[in-house]
Amino acid sequence: MKQLFSITVAAVLALPATAQNGKENINKLCGCFEVTFKYAETFSPDKDYKFHDREKIQGATELSLPIINTDKRVVIQHLLVVGNGMVVKHWREDWTYENPVQWNYKGDKVWEKATLNKADVKGKWSQSVWEVTDAPRYQGSAPWQVVNGHTIWENTADAPLPRREYTQRSDYNILQRTNRLVINGNGYDHIQDNKKVLRANGADKVIAEEKGLNLYEKADDSDCEAATKYWNEHKGFWTAVQQEWDKVLTQKSSIKLVNDNELMGTLFKLADDWKEKKLTAADANTTVASVLAKHIQ
Repeated sequence: MKQLFSITVAAVLALPATAQNGKENINKLCGCFEVTFKYAETFSPDKDYKFHDREKIQGATELSLPIINTDKRVVIQHLLVVGNGMVVKHWREDWTYENPVQWNYKGDKVWEKATLNKADVKGKWSQSVWEVTDAPRYQGSAPWQVVNGHTIWENTADAPLPRREYTQRSDYNILQRTNRLVINGNGYDHIQDNKKVLRANGADKVIAEEKGLNLYEKADDSDCEAATKYWNEHKGFWTAVQQEWDKVLTQKSSIKLVNDNELMGTLFKLADDWKEKKLTAADANTTVASVLAKHIQ
């Protein structure tokens, strides 16, 4: 019995420790950061596959702005500052504690809603990643854990092709993303182990594997002043966009996005109209709803 007890204790001690709740880790994803994005294809099962060039982007600054921050929900809007203070509305991530609703990407710009069991989301935070248009991208749930002294969150989810490739490639249609967020003393690392998958007739074929390393290093808040200014000038419009997307996703069990490039161009033109006061709060939601209706099936 004593030996069995010792074995059980040793097994428990070997397990990763669950980070308490994890909300404090999500707070560390917020702020002003110097960012570096690096991607490299690593393996392919096809010996004749021609690996694509590595990609590295650096010298940019990103504001990760918590526009909603409660005990069980954090919404972070990313705003990229490039060049001479030019601001690009970037992606958005929503963190929800023990979230039973999950939108799964099925391919061909189709997402399906799933309702998870309470036991499957207990103690977990879902990360929902949204496009620059606030359209769905990918979502997954996992607990924050401490592994070998590192605080991490890790999940694997299917996603559309990344914007850096989806206008250039047609040899795969699913990016199977394993995302690992690792908190460090001066920011965090977003480490990706991705598979580029061709999904057809119910079967998956891996075309290539890819490593991604996105580094977020804390910067002075003054470096993100342009992003803060942009958000203050445009937040009313983008809030309306998020509200109308929320209505669509609440009402539907699946969606198909069509002509998403056109959608992006239209929304960003409307954002300019908002700044110039050509579009007002009185008609923003109605205008956005009519635009979304043209691009969602």
